[in-house]
Amino acid sequence: MEHDSGPERGRTTSGIDPASTDPATWPVGRLLSAATRRVEREWNAHLARWDLNHASLPALVHLARSPLSQRELAAACGVTEQTTSKVVARLERTGYVTRAPHAGDRRRLDLEITTAGRHALAAASDRAPADAIVTRGLTPDQVAQLRALLAVVARPGDPAGLA
Repeated sequence: MEHDSGPERGRTTSGIDPASTDPATWPVGRLLSAATRRVEREWNAHLARWDLNHASLPALVHLARSPLSQRELAAACGVTEQTTSKVVARLERTGYVTRAPHAGDRRRLDLEITTAGRHALAAASDRAPADAIVTRGLTPDQVAQLRALLAVVARPGDPAGLA
């Protein structure tokens, strides 16, 4: 007895095969996710020269501005305190950050970037390798288009607009 009255097995009602290996047929969300994973892998390989990764570099950026508590750093990076804890532990092991008592609150520890951390941040922050990883194979016009579109997509939206 056949119960499949819907579209051909493996295809959606739009006729697109969701298991397709052709990125041109993927929904935008899947494309963005796949592109993000590729860029993250390559960016992490680049940052490994300084024992950094995509999560630890923004932490150094924020700490280069001023010392922060772990809670403040998590908020600044837009991640959980649990994630920040792992990032900070790694940055401490590499000697890029230290924990120091806060001047006004004995219960609080501030995270501070070290001289070695500032040197690693300066070396790893060169924009050219990051741009090359993302834009390989694109023309200058396509790069400009991609930058403009990603700026719009990355901008925080109104969560109420999702309804």
